[in-house]
Amino acid sequence: MIGLESNGCSAPAPMKTNGYDVPEGVDIRGRFDVEFAGVLTKEALRFVVDLQREFRNHIKYAMECRREAKRRYNEGALPGFDPATRYIREGQWTCAPVPPSVADRKVEITGPVERKMIINALNSGAKVFMADFEDALSPSWENLMRGQVNLKDAVNGTIMFTDKARNRVYKLNDETAKLFVRPRGWHLPEAQILIDGEPATGCLVDFGLYFYHNHAAFRKSQGQGFGPFFYLPKMENSREARIWNSVFERAEKMAGIEKGSIRATVLIETLPAVFQMDEILYELRDHSVGLNCGRWDYIFSYVKTFQGHPDRLLPDRVQVGMAQHFMKSYSDLLIRTCHRRGVHAMGGMAAQIPIRDDPTANEAAFDLVRKDKLREVKAGHDGTWAAHPGLIQACMEVFTNTMGDSPNQIETVKREDASGVTEDDLLQRPRGVRTMEGLRLNTRVGIQYLAAWLTGAGSVPLYNLMEDAATAEISRVQNWQWLKYGVELDGDGLGVRVNRELFGRVVEEEMGRIEREVGKEKFKKGMYKEACKIFIRQCTASTLDDFLTLDAYNHIVIHHPNGQPKL
Repeated sequence: MIGLESNGCSAPAPMKTNGYDVPEGVDIRGRFDVEFAGVLTKEALRFVVDLQREFRNHIKYAMECRREAKRRYNEGALPGFDPATRYIREGQWTCAPVPPSVADRKVEITGPVERKMIINALNSGAKVFMADFEDALSPSWENLMRGQVNLKDAVNGTIMFTDKARNRVYKLNDETAKLFVRPRGWHLPEAQILIDGEPATGCLVDFGLYFYHNHAAFRKSQGQGFGPFFYLPKMENSREARIWNSVFERAEKMAGIEKGSIRATVLIETLPAVFQMDEILYELRDHSVGLNCGRWDYIFSYVKTFQGHPDRLLPDRVQVGMAQHFMKSYSDLLIRTCHRRGVHAMGGMAAQIPIRDDPTANEAAFDLVRKDKLREVKAGHDGTWAAHPGLIQACMEVFTNTMGDSPNQIETVKREDASGVTEDDLLQRPRGVRTMEGLRLNTRVGIQYLAAWLTGAGSVPLYNLMEDAATAEISRVQNWQWLKYGVELDGDGLGVRVNRELFGRVVEEEMGRIEREVGKEKFKKGMYKEACKIFIRQCTASTLDDFLTLDAYNHIVIHHPNGQPKL
């Protein structure tokens, strides 16, 4: 190969798109910001590009396998254990030992990668904070890039936030929660970064930028030689875990750190994945720190998986709790699987928000939280999730009262009784009734969440619960299912069947209620009408979209293609 200088040519000028210095093949469509440029460095982008080019075909194949599985389910097939991987399920193997720095995960708090949220969560008294690029974040360019800046400052210990309205400065305590980061799922694109003319894979952008900038500092300050730590969402099959394992190995090699340094907990939040838990842990056995019961998305996935099965209609979503046999079976099998393989079995989310203006209602809500957490710890879970700092102490007391000083229950609660959990147990039809109030609540929550998401908020307090994309998805797919099959609202004693006319009337009435609740001014300024149009279209579509956020994402992408720097 002839060098450029040898024939009198000068070296090419650095490539720039939108003011960013980028490697060849990269086009950044998001606006320029000096702070963002500190994250989107040429070297960090080159790492993301390398990941994208190496794994994009594997990801495309995995998504095609998801579509093929959906086709089979829609034709009447049921998910189940794979006979081809029986040797993995029955084998005597374990995952790598849990790093000492994350042995105790009794209570974890979750939230978006917003600056004030990160500080409050790390200071909350929880053992772990899961900083979220996924369901709790609306993935606008501003939110994603600002989130990377915030996490970099958090890992370095320099993060601060000044609340001018309250005249208060927020900064980190001496002792903080351990930081886990959840990138987006495999299915979500990053439309603001094109690589070789295609949108980048969202999770590779989230993971790649965070890992590149923070792995060294994290391992010193938080990981005690391990890390960084991650949560991995929305997987349906162990082949998707295999891709993540390869991504981790590629990252460790780039950074020159030991294999097995990176650790991740996988959310079991799709129905197909519950039949693949051993296989998922096996693929990630050098990098695993357990599985988590992502129960809201799991309910959403149950409806989505059985969208072609009119005999498997869910009751009102408020009736689909962990007491339902299929949900209890899922939790029991997850605990048994994790402890058999030597890793954490994490419980589900407490989504309640403290009700400051109603002590009676607040105590009733906390009582529900305590009962749920007591069920989890007695079942054998090693820790649990909470959505609000105000819940941390109550959750911690329940787990500590049962577990004492033990960091986890991996060796003490093996749950061999759950070895008999069958496919029928995991697929048992949920019991309950369907009501007009269920239809109304789905509609009201779905529209309000979507309106907030379109304006940049992915974690939204509604009716004393912290809602994220998972609960909006349940609302959407349940409405869709009830409309498609014209279900009878059998819990009201009225015998009304759901159809488009009824749904249209419910939407109109609930939009009126939303306007009254939020006030005319906020309703006028918000994106409630736009959200309503999207929600109606999603609920009445002839074919169920896989994810609400894929459709809505097009409404928040703002391209800045002319390279005009905006400081």
